[in-house]
Amino acid sequence: MAAAFPVSWNYLSKNHHQHSRKFSIGSCSSSSKYPHKQDPVTTFLKSIRNTQVSAPITVRGSSSKFSQPGTRRTRSNRVVSLKSAGSDSSITSNILQTALGIVHLVVSLGIILAADKYLKEAFVAAAIKFPSALFGMFCIFTVLVVLDVTIPAAANGLMNFFEPALLFIQRWLPLFYVPSLVVLPLAIQDIPAASGVKICFILVGGWLASLAVAGYTAIAVRKMVKTEMIAAEPMAKPSPFSPLEVAAWSVIFVASFVGALKYPDLLGTSARTCLPFLLGSTVIGYMVGTGLPSGLKKVFHPIICCALSADLAAFAFGYFSKSGLYPILGYYLTKVSSDPGAGDILMGFLGSVILSFAFSMFKQRKLVKRHAAEIFTSITIATLFSLYSTALMGRLVGLEPTLTISILPRCITVALALSIVSLFEGANSSLTAAAVVLTGLIGANFVQAMLDKLQFDDPIARGIATASSAHGLGTAALSAKEPEALPFCAIAYGLTGIFGSLVCSVPVVRQSLLAIVG
Repeated sequence: MAAAFPVSWNYLSKNHHQHSRKFSIGSCSSSSKYPHKQDPVTTFLKSIRNTQVSAPITVRGSSSKFSQPGTRRTRSNRVVSLKSAGSDSSITSNILQTALGIVHLVVSLGIILAADKYLKEAFVAAAIKFPSALFGMFCIFTVLVVLDVTIPAAANGLMNFFEPALLFIQRWLPLFYVPSLVVLPLAIQDIPAASGVKICFILVGGWLASLAVAGYTAIAVRKMVKTEMIAAEPMAKPSPFSPLEVAAWSVIFVASFVGALKYPDLLGTSARTCLPFLLGSTVIGYMVGTGLPSGLKKVFHPIICCALSADLAAFAFGYFSKSGLYPILGYYLTKVSSDPGAGDILMGFLGSVILSFAFSMFKQRKLVKRHAAEIFTSITIATLFSLYSTALMGRLVGLEPTLTISILPRCITVALALSIVSLFEGANSSLTAAAVVLTGLIGANFVQAMLDKLQFDDPIARGIATASSAHGLGTAALSAKEPEALPFCAIAYGLTGIFGSLVCSVPVVRQSLLAIVG
């Protein structure tokens, strides 16, 4: 599955073995200490372009018109030859480093994906309803903590080994949210318009209420404990997408689109045949969206650009193939492991996102320990408020119980929100994912203005309030302008989903939520 996903090698430079002191899912802050990590492939191409490789030449004397056979080479001949040999050695070294980096990424990411897959299969076989990836996250975190206490070098080595996989997940994280938006027309086609309006009201009002509750709670606890803040360590930031990457995926999209039109069963099934161009359109939309001006991103988020790109590709293919839009969207997300679509490939990484939280929390362990009172109190209250207020608002506005249950985890990241609704019968998982992403988009566009309106000046309160109400998308938007709030966003982002999953795993809590929903 990892092989089918767009792989970027920008973090596989020759310094990839250095341990990054800070890690956050979703977004990172710029730092002069940790500049953009360079793409080894791009570096390799630049080295070829900038290296002057000259063949040995014969330097003629002033009285000679032609070189004579057997003429002794001058010192300049030998210097040029040595430079040429040095250039060849540098190119060979770059190739070797790139190859090793690719292998390192494939192995580290493959281990995480395999662990997620086998855990999921084991939990299904044992009929355990608790999220398997969450269990795996706790296991990884426990191992890291134990190693850090007993053999610190082993803990650091483990973190360094998985760093390429973690940076891969970090760079492509928004793509894992997109499938639910792409197939949104399928998810809402049977939902009445009146119910759709009620859902939007709950999402907008609920986001604002959750933001306020989390922020005020953090401020109140801060005033009681009076713990002084310490400066957060700088964090590595993935480099932007290169024109070469955009061009490569454009070629894949065009070639696979034309091939699928001419040969509908080229790869055996319609879903597999449509997979390359649908995946290509999704990736291209994301690359283009991330390159938009910051002012335009406020109203046209990269995820929206990404989803529209995939939908336009599906519409175009449906039009030219005379099959229509809805069947193509059905091929995008089949939810059949034996016949996956582009959306299935992308959402297959959601479990790895949860596992990566273990590494993120381990890196932030000192910060968590120092501000434990503010963090855990705010997250606990905000998560419980989000779940129960959503159930109550759905009851008050007369929303259908199944739809209310589907949007209960609106403030929890998609990977864990889907695990939560799987604990309830009759929930629409596609609607759940769409509601989560829409909540994140609302937060991404308006979170900073609302934080200012509510006069949340403390970085801890701003970070916790943002992540507790708008998860990863809100975190990315806020941290881009306020890097000092990023560590608290990262912690709250992961812990909100973890605590929500743990709470909903308790039968009494689920029954109380169902009683409120009606």
